[in-house]
Amino acid sequence: MRWLSELRPAVLAVAPNLLALLSAVAGVMLLASGATPSDPMRFLWLVQWAPLGLIEISHFLSSILGLVLVLLAFGLSRRLDAAWMASAVVLPLAAALALFKGFNWEESVALLAIQAMLLPCHEAFPRTAALSRMEITPGWLASSLASVIGAGLVGYWSFKHADYANVSWVRMMADADAERAIRAFAGAAILLLAVGIWRLLATPATPRVVGEDDPDFSRVRAILASADCAEPASNLALLGDKRFIFSESGQSFLMFGVRGRSWVALGSPVGRRDERLELLWRFRELADAHAARPGIYGVGPEDLPDLVELGFSIQKTGESAAVPLDSFSLEGRRRETLRRNWRKTGEGGAEFEVIPPGADAAMIAQLQAISDQWLSHHAGGEKGFSMGGFEPAYVAEFPIALVRVGGKIVAFATLWLAPKRGSFSMDLMRYSNDAPKNVMDFLFVELLQWGRENGYEAFEFGMAPLAGLEDRPLAPIMSRVGNLLFERGEEIYNFRGVRRYKDKYDPVWQPRYLAAPHKWAIPILLADVGLLSSGGVAGLTRRSPKPNERPVETPKAAA
Repeated sequence: MRWLSELRPAVLAVAPNLLALLSAVAGVMLLASGATPSDPMRFLWLVQWAPLGLIEISHFLSSILGLVLVLLAFGLSRRLDAAWMASAVVLPLAAALALFKGFNWEESVALLAIQAMLLPCHEAFPRTAALSRMEITPGWLASSLASVIGAGLVGYWSFKHADYANVSWVRMMADADAERAIRAFAGAAILLLAVGIWRLLATPATPRVVGEDDPDFSRVRAILASADCAEPASNLALLGDKRFIFSESGQSFLMFGVRGRSWVALGSPVGRRDERLELLWRFRELADAHAARPGIYGVGPEDLPDLVELGFSIQKTGESAAVPLDSFSLEGRRRETLRRNWRKTGEGGAEFEVIPPGADAAMIAQLQAISDQWLSHHAGGEKGFSMGGFEPAYVAEFPIALVRVGGKIVAFATLWLAPKRGSFSMDLMRYSNDAPKNVMDFLFVELLQWGRENGYEAFEFGMAPLAGLEDRPLAPIMSRVGNLLFERGEEIYNFRGVRRYKDKYDPVWQPRYLAAPHKWAIPILLADVGLLSSGGVAGLTRRSPKPNERPVETPKAAA
C-alpha cells in the first residue's frame, strides 16, 4: 500500500478546494430542498413516527444549515482549521435533519459521504483563525446571495405550478409545505443579511502596531543593526506606525501597514537572507487567513523570484536611483552647474557637519522649527509609512547632516545607514527660509563625499514614482496609465522634475515593483499606499503652497 502514502500529499493539496466545492453544493442542495414541496407519501409516513413540531423545526434549521455550509465553503477554500471543525459538526447535523424534515435519505447519504471525505483531511487545513475573525469576501457573499435567491425562485416556481386540485388532502399538504418553504427562505435571508452587516463592520484581526515603548521595538533595532540583507529604507521600521512579523529565529522581520482590508508590506524582509521567503509566505498566509488583501510595495528585481514563488502578480511602480560613490566626481562639463552651485554655496559661508544619533532636546527643537517652516511651503503635511515624518524620537534615532551659515543651522537631513556600510540614504530633508538658494545641491555633494570617506559604496536617492513605465500597445494597462500620469500629471505631482533632479548625479536606476495576489488588486493597493503615506484622505486634501510662496526643490520622493 506504499502508493497510498505517496498519493496522500496530492490528495491533501486538492482537498481544500474540492471539499469547499462539495460543501457549497451541499448547501445549495439543502436550500433548494427547503424551498420545494416534500414527497407526500414520505411526509405522511414520517408524521406517524415523529412529532409535527420536530418536522417543522428540522425543515427550518435544514435551510439555515444549507446557508452555513455555503459560507463555510469559503473557510474551507482558505484552509482554515476552524472551518474544517465547523463543517465536521454541521454535515452530520444536517444529515440528521434531512431525515426528520421529509425523510430525504438521499440528502443524508450525500452529506455523510462529504463528511467521510472531510474527516481524514484535517492536515490540509493548517491555518488557525477563529470563525468570528474570518471575513467573508464580497464575491463569496454575492455567491451566497445568489444561492438564496435561486432557492427562493425554485420554490416559487414549484408551488406556482403544482396542481393538487383532484386530491384535497394533498393540497392541504402543499399549503403547509409552502409555509415551511417561506419560513426557511426568510430564515436564510435574515441570516445572510446578518452576515453581510457583520462583514461590513468587521475588521481583520491584525498584529498590533509596535511603538517606541514596546519590547519588540528593541528587537527591531537589533535586527537593523546586524542584518545580512537590509536597505537604508528599512529604517522606516523605527517610525512607530508599522506592524511586524518576526521569524522563528528572531533574527528577521517583515514590516507592514494596514488600511481597511489592505495589508501592505513595505519592502522585502529584513535580516537573514535565508529567512526571507518563509517570512513572505507567513505574511501572505496571515493575511489570507483573515481575508485581507496582501501587497508588497517597493521591492526590487532581486525579490522577483520569491514573489513569483508566492504566485503574486507584479506591477512596476517606478525606479529608484543609487549613485556609486567610487565613480562620482564633480569634474567635467556635465557637472559644471552642480559644481558651481556647490562651490558658490560653500563660499557664501555654508558649513557641513554630521552629528551622531541621539541628538539632545535643544538640537531637536532647532530642527523642529526648521521643519515647521519647511512644511508651511508644502502641501500635505507630515508623511508616514513609506516616508518619514518629523517625530522627535524618530529623528533622534539617526545621524543628522547639518548645514550651518554663520553658525546657524539652516538645513538638515536625517541619514539612513545600512549595516556593513553597503549603502546609505537620507530621509527627512528640510531647510529654512534663510537657507542659500542652492542649499540642497550643497548638501547632496557634501553627503556623497562624506559617504565615500566613511567607506560606503553607494548613496541611494530614493524612488522616482512612475518613472520608466512603458507606453506600448501591448504594455499592461497600469503601465500605460502610469506613463500618462508621469508625462502629463505635473499638476498632481512633480513626477518628471523628481527624475530630472536625480539625473544630475548620473545614478544607476533600478525598477521598483508592487506585488499582489491578483492584478485587479494592484490599483486598490496603490491607492492605499498613497493614503497610508499621506495620513489618509485628510492628508491628501491639505492646502497647496500659494503661488507667491518661495519655490522649493523636490529632490526626493516616496521610498
